[in-house]
Amino acid sequence: MKHLEEARNAAFARAPWRHLHDMALGRARQVPAMLSAQEQALYFWLASQWAEGAGAIVDLGCFAGGSTARLAEGAQVAGLDISVHAYDRFTAHEKAKQGLLYANGIAPFEGEDIFGLAQELLAPWQDRVTLHRGEIETLSWEGGDIEILVMDASKEAAKMDRMSETFLPHLIPGRSLLVQQDFLHWSQPWVSAQMELLADFFLPLAQVPRDTMVYLCTERPDAAALEAARTEALSDARMLDLIKSAQLRYAARGWRLTDALEEMVLALLANPGKRAAHRFARPAPVGG
Repeated sequence: MKHLEEARNAAFARAPWRHLHDMALGRARQVPAMLSAQEQALYFWLASQWAEGAGAIVDLGCFAGGSTARLAEGAQVAGLDISVHAYDRFTAHEKAKQGLLYANGIAPFEGEDIFGLAQELLAPWQDRVTLHRGEIETLSWEGGDIEILVMDASKEAAKMDRMSETFLPHLIPGRSLLVQQDFLHWSQPWVSAQMELLADFFLPLAQVPRDTMVYLCTERPDAAALEAARTEALSDARMLDLIKSAQLRYAARGWRLTDALEEMVLALLANPGKRAAHRFARPAPVGG
C-alpha cells in the first residue's frame, strides 16, 4: 500500500490537468460552472485519466450541472462504463441566476427551480448521469463503491457531517479519491477541521486553485471514526486547534496553505459559534 500511495502522490504532484487545453473538455465547456479553470480541468482529468471504473462517481452539490458535465465528459472520452450521480437541491437565487446562468447565455426565467435546466444542460450525457434532487444530507446512497467523491455542499457543519457519514464508508482504500471543493474557503473551517480528524484515513494529493483539495482514501473510515469526526458540536477552541494542526501538517510537507488556513482562523475568531457559511462575515485580509 505504501508504494501504491507514493506512486499516486507522484502522479498528482505533476498536476497533469494543468496542461489540458480548454478544448479538451468538449461539450462540457458549454455548461456553466462555479469552478476555476484549473478545477474544471481537474474534474475532467480525474474522470478521463484517473478513473478505472472501480466504482461510481458522485458529485455532491452540482448546481446546474457544471461539475457533473466535466466528470461525465471525462468518463465518456475514456470509454468507461460508469455512472455519475449528481446531488443538489437544484435551485438558484436571483444573484446566482444573474452572475452565472444569464452571464453564460442561459435565457432569463422565473422562479428558483433549475432542475429542468440541469436536465437540459446534461442531456448529452443522460445515459450515464443520474440526478438526485433534494437536501443532500437527507438523501441516501445505495450504489455500491464510489471511486470519485466530490463534496461541494459542505456549507453547514451539520450537513457536512451527515454527508460524510452517508458517502465516505463507500470509498475504496488505495483507489478512491475524495475531492473537497471548499477545503480552503475561509467561510467553511469545519471542512479542514474534519479532514484533520480523518487524517489517518486520507492522504493529501493535490491542492487546486481556488479552494480544492484532493485526497486518496488510504483506509475506509468506519462509523466510530466518522462519529469522532463530527464537527457541528465542536467548540471554537477545538476547531481552532484542528486548523492550526493542519497548518503544521501541510507546512511540514512543503504545502503552501498557511495563509489560506490563517484566514480561516481569523474568520472563525470573527464569527464565534457559527457553523453555516452564509452566517460568516469575512475577516480582514491576512497581513492587512
